[in-house]
Amino acid sequence: MLYGYAGKMLFIDLTDGKIEEKELTKEMAENFVGGYGFGAKILYEMMPAGTDPLGKDSVMGFITGPTSATKAFFGGRYTTVHKSPVTGGWNDANSGGFFGPELKKAGYDALFVKGCSEKPVYIYINDGKVEIRDASRIWGLDSKESWEELKKETGEPRIRVSVIGPAGERQALLSCPVNDGHRVPGRGGGGAVMGSKNLKGIAVRGTGSIPVADPEKVLEINKGIGEFMKTSSLAQAFGTFGTGVGTAASALGGDSPVKNWGGVGVVDFGTEKAEKITATTIDKYKVKKYNCSACPLGCGAVYSVNDGRWPMEETERPEYETAAAFGSTCLCGEADAIMKCNEICNRYGFDTISAGMTIAWAMECYDKDLLTKDDLDGIDLTWGNGAAMVELMQKMADGVGCGAILANGSAYAAKYWGKGEEYLQTASGIELPMHDPRFAPGLARTYKYDPTPGRHVKGGIGLVQMMSTDPSKYNYENTGQMDLAMTTNTEVTNASSMCLFNAYAAPPEALKEYLTAITGVEYDDKKILETGWRIYLSRHAFNVREGIKPADHTLTQRAVGNPPLTEGPLKGVNVDEAKLSKNFFDAIKIDIETGLPEKDILVELGHLDELVKDFYGN
Repeated sequence: MLYGYAGKMLFIDLTDGKIEEKELTKEMAENFVGGYGFGAKILYEMMPAGTDPLGKDSVMGFITGPTSATKAFFGGRYTTVHKSPVTGGWNDANSGGFFGPELKKAGYDALFVKGCSEKPVYIYINDGKVEIRDASRIWGLDSKESWEELKKETGEPRIRVSVIGPAGERQALLSCPVNDGHRVPGRGGGGAVMGSKNLKGIAVRGTGSIPVADPEKVLEINKGIGEFMKTSSLAQAFGTFGTGVGTAASALGGDSPVKNWGGVGVVDFGTEKAEKITATTIDKYKVKKYNCSACPLGCGAVYSVNDGRWPMEETERPEYETAAAFGSTCLCGEADAIMKCNEICNRYGFDTISAGMTIAWAMECYDKDLLTKDDLDGIDLTWGNGAAMVELMQKMADGVGCGAILANGSAYAAKYWGKGEEYLQTASGIELPMHDPRFAPGLARTYKYDPTPGRHVKGGIGLVQMMSTDPSKYNYENTGQMDLAMTTNTEVTNASSMCLFNAYAAPPEALKEYLTAITGVEYDDKKILETGWRIYLSRHAFNVREGIKPADHTLTQRAVGNPPLTEGPLKGVNVDEAKLSKNFFDAIKIDIETGLPEKDILVELGHLDELVKDFYGN
């Protein structure tokens, strides 16, 4: 028995309506775990190099992992994989909520979709029964409306969905699918890929159970985590106020970008604005707590905003990344404007990081007289203007006027208008997330060179440095091995469908213990390292085959302190990104010039024969 898995993967071609099930092999499970481990291997096999990410040969995957639907705490995430229409390379993004476990309980560890339907459709999966259904009636509805209509249409009030809103239908490059009304695999244009396929979404209902090698051990680990959380101040803070608990401190301390990455929190933003947008302040609107599947922490919350300019009867607490993107990055201290932008993004299906960053870029271009009121349809897009920010976000959502341009991101807009490129804050074309490498220098390497660029959830030494004020983090010597170890550990965490909050709310050994108890396969430090390494190289190989070399990866110079800030907590910091990257490439055994992994490591890790053949011919 294949413990920890449903044991099947589903493949659907929307062009001809073909539906096919394939067995999940033991070799695949043990060596690629799940999530983007499976995704990298399958997409490499199914998609030829040069595939148009919005074409019929493009493949998009929705993938769970072994911890999902097993009662393991924090094991509720799923991953989307596809070629990004934003960066032109590999893309993965993951999301919490309940969609992933539901897909697995419905009988499938993964769903891969290719082809393009002639009319809008959705895929309905109910305990192993799979249908491609007409979605014309719900085309045009937002993500929350679509979920409600699909409950009625299927007669399943407990159905879970991953759907696109109007932004994805229009193939806006900043669009993403939305599950549970507000949980999103947000980054890289997944909504546009679905829209190009005329795929409104996936609706699933599952009542099955997943076999576990040692169910009593899983419950024992759960109990240990419960005890650990009682002594963890971080777990308690995140559980009470969510990811936004430190929004003010991050803005003032240098962790959050300020003024499109060109400002200083204590100078340009200030304490008063910072405190107005932190979760500890805006939690006055909190109605109830929200927990994802199998989560003992519960970092989400439902709000009822009954005052201000944009009352909302029910909405969700903005995550830290959202509050920083629309807050400090835009110099906006207006909580109601940030909450309204968050609601627009959730309903229409937008990546809040890229949306907020795109508006911040437009604000700087407006400030520098590169964009005019005429360019922006009369909007006075001054720094910190919450009303203007909401008006522009709604234009992006509706795809009208300048919003139709900006809905494709800042890099697209700079190219379209032929100006403002010098103010882009991107990694290989995608907007940067809300943690500053000048504060956590290891993030510079991650942002620039991870196979999915511009991500803060890809491991490496930057994740630890974000929590530290120790000046030794600016020592760039001998960082490679630790960077490799922390990266490979995160690769396995993400692939297993485990939330990264387990790093703050669980003992360090929990991941290994869970995977061993669930799968019956012994996961020790060596296996974590080798498995994570194999998964990383598989994702990296997708880009290499696309002709993307390390020299083609880009990272904005502001993010590494070039030129350095002249005041504030990050005064004078200039990150030696080149040294950090060389250390990492040496450790992971990738040639920094060609991007080719060394043949010896491919052979040593094993189960990478196709890469050996493609790159070395034997």
